[in-house]
Amino acid sequence: MKKSLVLIAVALTLCSCDKYLNQYPHNAVSSDNLTEEDAELLMVGAYNIAQYKPTFNGWAMFDIIGGDMIRPGATSTNTPALVVQGAIAPDNSMVSGPWNGYYAGLYQINNFINSVEKIPDSARKKEMLGVGHFFRGLYYYNLVTRWREVPIVTGPITEDVGQSDEKTCWEFVESEFKLAASQAPDFSTKNYVSKDAAKALLARTYLAMGKKAEAAALAEELITCGRFSLAPFNEIFRGVANREEIFSFANLLEEGSYNIGSYYYTKESPVGGSYTFCPTQEAMDMFEHIDKRRTVSVDIQGSNNVLNKYCQGDAGHDPIYIARLGEMYLISAEAQGLALGIDRLNQLRNYRGLPSVSPATESAFLDAVLKERRLELFGEGFRWFDLVRTGKYEQVVGVDKKYTVFPIPSRELTLNKELKQNPLWVASQSDDENE
Repeated sequence: MKKSLVLIAVALTLCSCDKYLNQYPHNAVSSDNLTEEDAELLMVGAYNIAQYKPTFNGWAMFDIIGGDMIRPGATSTNTPALVVQGAIAPDNSMVSGPWNGYYAGLYQINNFINSVEKIPDSARKKEMLGVGHFFRGLYYYNLVTRWREVPIVTGPITEDVGQSDEKTCWEFVESEFKLAASQAPDFSTKNYVSKDAAKALLARTYLAMGKKAEAAALAEELITCGRFSLAPFNEIFRGVANREEIFSFANLLEEGSYNIGSYYYTKESPVGGSYTFCPTQEAMDMFEHIDKRRTVSVDIQGSNNVLNKYCQGDAGHDPIYIARLGEMYLISAEAQGLALGIDRLNQLRNYRGLPSVSPATESAFLDAVLKERRLELFGEGFRWFDLVRTGKYEQVVGVDKKYTVFPIPSRELTLNKELKQNPLWVASQSDDENE
């Protein structure tokens, strides 16, 4: 029984990405007579697919199109705006790959949640459901930040499903992380989902929703709980035990199929790399020499600028960092505003070796927080959405408004007749046809 469940779970992770919104019930793992031990094995599969199914583009896209990265050696992509225009398109795999990956993950996690709900009640059952809701919240957070309006699917379906509006999608993400925060296990290690990990992502979600009081409260709870503390970057990003990471995927060689660091390191580095993306010179220069994050965040290999947080290149797999305490300081600062948030901002800056700042207005304070987020979270998948959610993306990167939202992949529109293209992209396509 257990061996067959593992084989089925593996098969699900390898099945075709075609039309994940429309999977028939007989494709799901049978939940009849499922034991708690069987459910544990299915949960291993849920961790596995959550790491690699979004693809590299799913994890790195916000950095690639956030204005701080370019493709080296190509004149067609040697500015951030050109990178954005080439990457965000209805037929580009950088858009369709993550869409397929998220819904592939949702197919498995929905099956996991629905199966676990049928086993006898126990404390462990509750914890496993908490893990399931965490992953479902994470998938939908990634979907709504990119596409705003997406289909909400919580079980097997046999017909096309249209999008829910953006407000409903955000409320669903909020509800999933709330369930996870109440049901997931207590914190044990950074590589296992916990109540604290759910609270961190719920704080992130509240900030995006404009629920600043709630965001600040959760961020402060994690800052002051005593389980976490700020740590030097050479501990966080070089595999040293630390108390800053709240949740990270280990991304072990046997669990994943890609090397994050390979995309950023050069072939001339000691560990090799494909050097697909590199920081702009402006991004390199934004780190002051007194900033303790600088040498771990960026480096020069030969004459090439590199993102240095993922240091294993072709030689191994780097972790995928999901939530850590440095972000909570910045969420608390932004959510509380100038009067109450300035202390948290300066505490983080001082710990990283930088002097305190004293912005005079709320607008200047937000700019200071965004600048610090850019430094602190560089290469960790935040920059694009930070600029989008604060209304600064078009001006900072120099692109059209349509690039503040991802287009629905063209193939999905063909497969699912209930899906509608985002109006910004419909208008853009009409303009192109009229030219």
